[in-house]
Amino acid sequence: MALVKVRELLDAADKANSSIIAFDAGDYNMIQALVTAADEAKKPLIIMLYPLMRDIFSFGAFAATVKNLASRAKYPIGLHLDHCQDYRVLMEAIRDGFPSIMADGSMLPFDQNVAFTAKVVETAHAFGVDVEAELGHVGQASNTGDYSNRDLFTLPDEAARFAEITKIDSLAVSFGSAHGFYKTTPNLDIERLQEINKATDVPLVLHGGSGIPSDQLEKAFTNGINKFNVGTEFFALNNQKKKEFWSTADPSKSKDEVSFIRKALVDYLVKKLELCRI
Repeated sequence: MALVKVRELLDAADKANSSIIAFDAGDYNMIQALVTAADEAKKPLIIMLYPLMRDIFSFGAFAATVKNLASRAKYPIGLHLDHCQDYRVLMEAIRDGFPSIMADGSMLPFDQNVAFTAKVVETAHAFGVDVEAELGHVGQASNTGDYSNRDLFTLPDEAARFAEITKIDSLAVSFGSAHGFYKTTPNLDIERLQEINKATDVPLVLHGGSGIPSDQLEKAFTNGINKFNVGTEFFALNNQKKKEFWSTADPSKSKDEVSFIRKALVDYLVKKLELCRI
């Protein structure tokens, strides 16, 4: 199966009253594990890249790798560029084959975020590329205030205006999550999410998915979240398994690093994908 448009996957998630899961990846083994897990779990998923990773894994090489592996997959795979605040870098990603990008102007004042995002959308849509944006502050999990301070959460009326003006394809919103490992258990504000969902027509995105309890995620998925991002715990597992392998590796044995790490990644991903009801 060839690569599938992210917007199509989000529409399918919306119809199923659920969410597709998007994972950040940083090397070939992580990408291969994602495609393998999608087939084993019989679930679609989205593979993402952080813009800063392009110095290690160029946009063109990453996109070509995902597209090549997706062409042999049995279940739909999407490709997306994660958080990017630089217009020129976003254009590089489009040029190098990314069919979906995230224009992150969330740290800007509302009007500037609108202007930045609308500019990206105008260009991206001319090339048939989907655009995700962010409104509200999805900060760092190392700072409890970033995911507990309701003053930082997305306002429903602003979300409605933002989506209408910018013509985005999806919107990442803040309602109690943050990036990284949480210092305390997060408590998603489902009521705020319901209000945002009621005010907007675009698919909503939940960032900071590492460590949120499953029962809270299920509530979020049935109240408007159609894309759920996971990065931190997937990268942490990859690094952990690399350390485990090299701390116990015996040259006299035929143990293979790639298969050892990939099996652990696939097992984790298949379990994670159980959250997806598509």
